[in-house]
Amino acid sequence: MFSTLGLHRQKLLLIFGLAFGGLIGFASVGTIKPLAVIDWIDVIGEGGSALALAVWMVLILGSRPAGRVTDLLTLGLGFMFLAMWQDNLDEFIEVPAGIMWDHWLESGAMPIGVALLTYGLIHWHKEQLKINQQLRKREQLFREHRFIDNLTQLGRVGYLKEELQGLLARQNHQPMVLLMVDIDRFAEVNRLHGHREGDALLHEMSELLLLNLRQQDLICRYAADRFAVLLPDTSIERARQISAELVLAVSHFAYKHKQTGATLYQSISVGLAAWQQDSPEALIQRANQALEQAKAGDGQSEVA
Repeated sequence: MFSTLGLHRQKLLLIFGLAFGGLIGFASVGTIKPLAVIDWIDVIGEGGSALALAVWMVLILGSRPAGRVTDLLTLGLGFMFLAMWQDNLDEFIEVPAGIMWDHWLESGAMPIGVALLTYGLIHWHKEQLKINQQLRKREQLFREHRFIDNLTQLGRVGYLKEELQGLLARQNHQPMVLLMVDIDRFAEVNRLHGHREGDALLHEMSELLLLNLRQQDLICRYAADRFAVLLPDTSIERARQISAELVLAVSHFAYKHKQTGATLYQSISVGLAAWQQDSPEALIQRANQALEQAKAGDGQSEVA
């Protein structure tokens, strides 16, 4: 987060600099009110709102790269923050009646901020639709960052179960197949080349599998070097074909060792389980059972 905030240093300096300038301006022309006349309910409401807007602004800047949408969202929240900040200063400092710039700042900053924020949210919505398309094979029916695997950026087993539950609830007796994919002899990679190399291989393997799936398919990291691939609206015959294509793609994958540059060829075993109108847990169990049979046999197996 802090490295991303560094990209927006000028925006933060501008907004908080204006806030500090407003404080200096109020202090230079006004007089501090006695504590007895301060409305502390207004202080909590307006000050809390200003603080919340500042936190939202920092969170946005800490989680987004630079760009037009980021600028619009930041400026919108920034102007709204300045308006609430000036309102809060009014509770502590009394400005002479003849000075109007404080009133214009309070009244003008809020509508400008709301307009900029609304315009930014419109473009954020368009941006989000594009991102949804990019993440189509990684997520389908819902989004939950707690279920995302940090290494592969795929959903974990909890995400798979939630996705299956939602898909089965909407399923109209259409065929569906779950694949379990396991990298053969992956423990040897960790033993011979180290866990860092194994992690790099897992990351690139997840990208390779992702590229060889259809738009409607979903891939998750089930555990360690095991991946789950959900094939909705797919017959067992078509699932066998997709499974064979994944096996072929991995066999031609020339993974390069990060230190030596040596090529480490890999292979995978695949277990297939067709949905039988059973629970997600039962479907996952049958897919894992098929995978164990595949690892003990010719690399592919299925449980009807």
